[in-house]
Amino acid sequence: MAEDIILKVDNISKTYPGVKALQNVSLTIKKGEVRALLGENGAGKSTLIKCIMGVEKADQGTISINVDGTWKSPQNVSESKEYGMHANYQNVNIARELSIAENYFLGRIPTTRFGTVDWQKMNRESKSIIDKFEMDVNPQDKISELPIAMQEMVTISKISVNETIRLVIFDEPTALLENEKVEILYRYIRELKSQGVSIIYISHRLEELMEICDTVTILKDGQYVDTKNISDVDKDMLVSLMVGREVGELYNIEHAEIGPEILEVKNLAAKGMFNDISFKLHQGEILGFAGLVGAGRSEVMSSIFGVEHLDSGEIYIRGEKVQIKSPRDAIRKGIGFLTEDRRVDGLALPLSVKVNTNMYSYDAISKAGIINRKKEKERAEEYKTKIGVKTPDIEQCVENLSGGNQQKVVIAKLLCREPDILIFDEPTVGVDVGAKQEIYKIIEMLAKQGKGIILISSYLPEVMGLSDRMIVMAEGRISGVLNKEEIGTITEEDVLRLASTIA
Repeated sequence: MAEDIILKVDNISKTYPGVKALQNVSLTIKKGEVRALLGENGAGKSTLIKCIMGVEKADQGTISINVDGTWKSPQNVSESKEYGMHANYQNVNIARELSIAENYFLGRIPTTRFGTVDWQKMNRESKSIIDKFEMDVNPQDKISELPIAMQEMVTISKISVNETIRLVIFDEPTALLENEKVEILYRYIRELKSQGVSIIYISHRLEELMEICDTVTILKDGQYVDTKNISDVDKDMLVSLMVGREVGELYNIEHAEIGPEILEVKNLAAKGMFNDISFKLHQGEILGFAGLVGAGRSEVMSSIFGVEHLDSGEIYIRGEKVQIKSPRDAIRKGIGFLTEDRRVDGLALPLSVKVNTNMYSYDAISKAGIINRKKEKERAEEYKTKIGVKTPDIEQCVENLSGGNQQKVVIAKLLCREPDILIFDEPTVGVDVGAKQEIYKIIEMLAKQGKGIILISSYLPEVMGLSDRMIVMAEGRISGVLNKEEIGTITEEDVLRLASTIA
């Protein structure tokens, strides 16, 4: 019935320079419905939700929300929020230099009768939200000091602060969350659904859609494909609708022959982050790191790369002890690091594909401070082709690319420096099935070239499926080391048990 409809999207189109992001997309969503929005990177999902939320203005078409029987068409973000529309975007959207409590109350800071900030009320109400979402943090903790996965939980829980909630959009909310936090999110979504709140849920983890969603809308190349009941589809059908082709075993890569040792770390320690970390990496090897949020995996790699300070420990490259005090040192020693947050740490979003690709290695194509523009263009074209970056032109701004192609630009930037050791921290966060396969094939290619690869992933099927050997961390220490044969015989639950206990 018409009165059950909460959102109407009618013939929405949006074009960016050189890219038709959306073409005549229409759909409706009912009250209390959990709608999956599925499609490859570049299919138009992010553009559609930005148009729905008023972040972007559509070139044509209308978007309307049912506000107590009256249809409203929000023209900007403020009106969307006024009408009860809220979004948890793929890239953590939060004031990093403020506390958790300040983020919860941003724009509505309570005051005492004396006109001063009522910190007591802010902290008390923030603590109740923190407890509801089972986060082991303090309301006064600064966002920038939290692990990125905890930042994601804060942004998710922040939605509950709003008094009026009619529609919530979740864009890849579980990309960096461990299983326990995913269950907390599911519980919250079910709570919202029971209150008649509608959900648009975007995830490339198809098993999530099958568990939490009622219906699924598929987009392809900016166009509407179909909407189906989740009960009427399976994962294979969704993949076929989404990419237009059958996808085989996702982690079926050819493993390279393992060569000589290329990296060894001995007894690395950094106060408050990790202690007594020792491991070796060989040429052609994919060494996986698994662990729960806060286990210290990313911090170890940041220290090896010279971002974090080491209190003690030694690093050897090809048997030679090295001192790495900065990322510049690490890069010169042949280490490349793909960080877990590409938009914050990996890319200069307003700049072109060409500039981003060459960013780590301009010194190699410059003389007396003057850049060789011919080589700059040639290298960008070479790695665009080699890595498979889908872009109309290397002059295209990176911020206009899909998430998967942004990730490929980061990889191109690393490879342009020709490193021997590559650290991939969450390399497929927020990318679709097709782009994942392409990134896995890049990892396969690099291993066959004799590169040593360290792979960190919060998604256990990924790290278990790709690794030649796997290290499990818990509370800043190594809790288990698994060889290829052991990885093939254990379950995800076995890994989670190792990740929860100190050996």
